[in-house]
Amino acid sequence: MIRLASASVLVLCGLALTSRAETAMAREGFTAAQRRWWSLQPVVAPALPAVSGAPSAIDAFIWRKLAEKGIRQNPPADRITLIRRVTLDVTGLPPTPEEVQAFLADTSPQAFARVVDRLLESPHYGERWSRHWLDVARYADSEGFKADETRPNIWRYRDYVIRSFNRDKPYDRFVQEQLAGDELFPGDPEALIATGFNRNFPDESNAANIALRRQELLNDITDTVGYAFLGLTVACARCHDHKFDPILQRDYYRLQAFFANLRIDDGAPALPPAEHAQAVARLAQWEEQTAAVRAEIQEVLKPARDALYQERLLRFPVEIQEALTTDPARRTPYQWQMALKAQPQVTFSDAEVAARLKGERKARYGELMAALKQYPPLPELPVAQTMRDAGPEAPPTYVLAQGAYDAPRELVAPGFLTVLDPADAKIVPLPGSTGRRAALARWLTDPRHPLTARVMVNRIWHHHFGRGLVGTPNDFGVMGERPLHRELLDYLASRFVAQGWSFKKLHREILLSATYQQSSEYQGAAATVDPDNRLLWRYPRRRLEGEAIRDSMLAVAGVLNRKMYGPGVFPPLPEGMEVRGGWKKNEDEADSARRSIYIFVRRNVRYPMMEMFDMPDTHESCGRRNVTTTPMQALELMNSPQVALWAERFASRVRNDQGLGVREQIDRAWRLAYSRPATPVEQEQARAFLERQQRAGSRSPLADLCHVLLTSNEFLYLN
Repeated sequence: MIRLASASVLVLCGLALTSRAETAMAREGFTAAQRRWWSLQPVVAPALPAVSGAPSAIDAFIWRKLAEKGIRQNPPADRITLIRRVTLDVTGLPPTPEEVQAFLADTSPQAFARVVDRLLESPHYGERWSRHWLDVARYADSEGFKADETRPNIWRYRDYVIRSFNRDKPYDRFVQEQLAGDELFPGDPEALIATGFNRNFPDESNAANIALRRQELLNDITDTVGYAFLGLTVACARCHDHKFDPILQRDYYRLQAFFANLRIDDGAPALPPAEHAQAVARLAQWEEQTAAVRAEIQEVLKPARDALYQERLLRFPVEIQEALTTDPARRTPYQWQMALKAQPQVTFSDAEVAARLKGERKARYGELMAALKQYPPLPELPVAQTMRDAGPEAPPTYVLAQGAYDAPRELVAPGFLTVLDPADAKIVPLPGSTGRRAALARWLTDPRHPLTARVMVNRIWHHHFGRGLVGTPNDFGVMGERPLHRELLDYLASRFVAQGWSFKKLHREILLSATYQQSSEYQGAAATVDPDNRLLWRYPRRRLEGEAIRDSMLAVAGVLNRKMYGPGVFPPLPEGMEVRGGWKKNEDEADSARRSIYIFVRRNVRYPMMEMFDMPDTHESCGRRNVTTTPMQALELMNSPQVALWAERFASRVRNDQGLGVREQIDRAWRLAYSRPATPVEQEQARAFLERQQRAGSRSPLADLCHVLLTSNEFLYLN
């Protein structure tokens, strides 16, 4: 276990918070209460409570709090409930009847531990838990704003996250790669793809006010880093000092300065160096073969391209025009930023330019394109959408009056939160890059940092129990919820770091606790003392997310396509629904039946079923989804052609088991949907339902029954 320095001396990246720093904080106006705020204190592994009979350290902390209130934890859940709970929780899919039977037949004390280990090694674990991180990272496959254009290769970041969870990539490395993979791990294409975290901002790519656009992107990245890694609402300090937390306005822009030199790179290599070199060589060979034809094509297009360039150039303010037209060797770092962001708007595809051709030039263009098609197809060069520094020198960063992009005040250098580390960051320049993000990544992943491990441990706990030890995962500040079990949080955070920042070891410790394995039964006396179950005297029953609901339906229907990775898919939309930016429906039904993590995320139009069940707005980081109950959810499940189709496939799966009578079919349906046999009462109710549907002229009474099962609370809730 890791034991840290006392609260009065906090060492981060070689910078000590000593009496000199405390004097600086007092000068900045921090109160004693702000300096003592719990989440800013060092993580110190607490002594384990002496609680008799507690099966694990987690249970010792939980049981002590329960004993103080005179209540007891629930007994263990039954084994069917338990395997269904943990399988849905870890993989987002229900257990198969065979998996349930194998668990029931295993009477050894290690039976549940073996199930946990099997699930954590499943590739579906990464698909399930990456969705939680993608909420935090505000991932989407499109730009947002009015046009909502597609980002054709950002899916590689989504796949990176899935692979990282499945490989149990240490969290400190996970953080470093996303913030500064290009700087810390040059030559590693996976680390380069990881910087797509910084690319996940919504972007009005055709904005004429480039300076404002740049500032909005920097604000988004700064805000998201605050939420995701610090668990603090640093965005509240954009216009003034934070009203509640010890975050200065100057701190906001000190953090922002780490990203001041970032530029979009949508052509980053997505292959290992050797494979990328081979792909480049194939492309160079094609370019050599087609050089003469392509050169003439460009000659035909040049007048129209030049006219279009001048037309677009004039829409920009004078300073942006100057940035674009200034000799690159003479551009300032700020002009480089402006030019790089404006360049895509004055760069046109051949097809765009050709649309303006007329007469002889149009005819000749057609002839040349026909000639080009006689050559082999253009070789594919896989690329990723990432962010990197524009060069070794960054433009200046200023504190902005009221957050206005055109109202700079004092100049600031890259730095951290003054309350933790008042000195400027120590930056080591790197080849072609400032090295700024590397410094931030190292600061955040220092094992002694008071926030990083706590925030991530709390996120993991939140998704296992529906509520974090801190109920506000993105806000560990004064306006957030204080932890009722702070010692448990610090115990888990210290263990997380000491065990190599391993997600799977943390999952395992939580899942093997009696607290996780208890039943969700109601206790009237306990509810009187703790009506919100914050003390965890029972396992909190909760509804599955929309993704897990859809995936579970596909799995039970027997049609789930378990193919992993690749570009987003486009399942059918409701008839008449229009999507700005396009929705190219998959003609292959198997593609439409892939897991929900692979559904294309159009920023302005969420997939209807996901939207009904509270998928967050991807324009900003979401650490905790809303959970609503609305009539629209019931209507979606009752009337969706997709759900009806899955019910029919579910019924076909039941019927395909040869030799089953009605009673056995009902039992089989129950085992597939609920992981348990139907009770005698349910058998009679189901038989009566089938008979009524038959008399009513239903085309498939069994499909109707399966539809009922798929839309029932027992199917939709984690018990």
